[in-house]
Amino acid sequence: MQRKLIAAAVAAAAGSVAQVPALAGTINFQPVAVPSTDTEKRLVQASAKVNVDGVEYDIGYHTILRSGDELPGLKSEIYGQIIDQDGYAVLAEDGSSFISNDNDFASLLPTRLALYMVSHFESRPAAMYLTQLWQKRDGELIPMRTRPLDFSEVKGGWVHCAGSVTPWGTHLGSEEYEPDAKQWRDGTIDDYNAAMARYFGVTPAFANPDKDAEVTTQEDIKTVMNPYDYGYPVEVEVKTFHHASVTKHYAMGRMALELAYVMPDRKTAYMSDDGTNVGLFRFVADRAGDLGAGTLYAAVWTQTDYDGLGAADLTWVNLGHATDTQVAAWIDNYTFDDIFDVGDPDSCDTASGYVEFNAGHEDGKHQCLKLKDGVPEVVASRLESRRWAAMQGATTEFRKMEGITFNPEGRTLYIAMSEINKGMGNDATSKYDTGGPNRIQLNKNSCGGVYALDVDDDYTATKMAGLVAGIPMTVGYGADVESPDFDGRNECDLDHIANPDNLTYMSGYGTLIIGEDSSDGHQNDAIWAYDLASASLTRIETTPYGSETTSPYFYPDINGYGYLMSVVQHPYGESDQTKLEGVIGRARAYTGYIGPFPAMDENDDRGRKHRR
Repeated sequence: MQRKLIAAAVAAAAGSVAQVPALAGTINFQPVAVPSTDTEKRLVQASAKVNVDGVEYDIGYHTILRSGDELPGLKSEIYGQIIDQDGYAVLAEDGSSFISNDNDFASLLPTRLALYMVSHFESRPAAMYLTQLWQKRDGELIPMRTRPLDFSEVKGGWVHCAGSVTPWGTHLGSEEYEPDAKQWRDGTIDDYNAAMARYFGVTPAFANPDKDAEVTTQEDIKTVMNPYDYGYPVEVEVKTFHHASVTKHYAMGRMALELAYVMPDRKTAYMSDDGTNVGLFRFVADRAGDLGAGTLYAAVWTQTDYDGLGAADLTWVNLGHATDTQVAAWIDNYTFDDIFDVGDPDSCDTASGYVEFNAGHEDGKHQCLKLKDGVPEVVASRLESRRWAAMQGATTEFRKMEGITFNPEGRTLYIAMSEINKGMGNDATSKYDTGGPNRIQLNKNSCGGVYALDVDDDYTATKMAGLVAGIPMTVGYGADVESPDFDGRNECDLDHIANPDNLTYMSGYGTLIIGEDSSDGHQNDAIWAYDLASASLTRIETTPYGSETTSPYFYPDINGYGYLMSVVQHPYGESDQTKLEGVIGRARAYTGYIGPFPAMDENDDRGRKHRR
């Protein structure tokens, strides 16, 4: 009975998927078993072998750095230590230096003279670290020196989540869960947002509660912190270890940015918006290779299939053109109150120009706003991108929109949706659909799924359909009945994905890599290899209690070796905190990779010799 349930759920989840082109390259990973013992559940385990084009290679998980590691040199640096605008250590709640265990995306950036890694730390304040790597003759990557990048010119970094590498070889980072500027208007700045004040030397009341420090007021936070400084793509160009530039691309819009992904035309970028009642955004730059000016669009979902993950036609709302320079000036000159008049959502006066909608922030509380007289629409489109997109008719009902990657052979974009619930649900009475058009109407699946998007010759996505979904094991996770196989701990079937997060595609090999961010779905998060031709999943990594997998990103050829980056964020930090048992060091996050692989450059012909 259970196998029939699973088969039916998989079939329903698939929807209409773009045809998979024939590929000459083949890859098969040695599967990793589900951790069953306490010892196994504390380890990072990865495929020990991989077969590429008929040849078997030894691989495995290799740690480059863990949060808190100190690298010696002319100036020793502690990897993951958060610093303020003046370069001093930010304090944690207990008064110690704040060392983040929220390692996230880490890019590999080869230059003519050296190999570098830029690493994210997903905290408030956030950080990016630049690390110079030594690539040994066998492909192993060794850290030589590291340092935090200076964000003082852009008012600090905020919750650096996922990222990508641009076609021109720069690091493209993110700032997730943008602070709600309406809190600055209402005087209700919460602890999550207030934590950023530490970057400016202001200690919020929640920090160091036992210290003899003056309690910070809302006005103190307002004085030092502008919410419109955060929520943008961040580009890092590395020339040498001592010369790296940091640019926030304000023209691309402001949202709970999981990541921005630039398409092969070097102009079009897709941006995923993480959270509740969020949107899908597309930016088209004026010039290839320059993200500093362009036009922003937001997607409209018109549903065509209601089974499983569903399917839809996509159209796009034009949100106007802007440049980084323009938006930077608007940040300094506009507040929420300067942009919008606020009406009563329970009796929204639409006849007077107010718009009723439901879009992010305030957990499903619908809103009623009107653009103030004389304020250019493009100002709202960049400083309040999601709200303005909803007011213009775009769909802001997505839930936990995560990773993005592109399959050039099939001209297919992939986007992960960690959960199918809340605004994506089919309950018209839900608070998450109150005030909105209720365009997305799907059955709940809190195990989530991955969508495939068809793109046209201009790299515009036109259709979106479910590709692969998790399988709920309990009623609360969306199953019709509680499965007899439910083990009391894993809410999603262990042989399928749970809460997909970041994605990467192995070009030429028809393989989509899917990382998980799951707490109740899977006790131990996994990374999967999904074969598009056979629609089969292979588990290739599992991570310790309470962690999530972040940063899966494939590099087919760096000096003769391939690497699948993999970061293990906050072990014991999301669930199973009691398993830490006070053992020092176990909670430290891992930044590392699976590999090394042979060179697998998709531009090579299939007669090439793999180099090891």
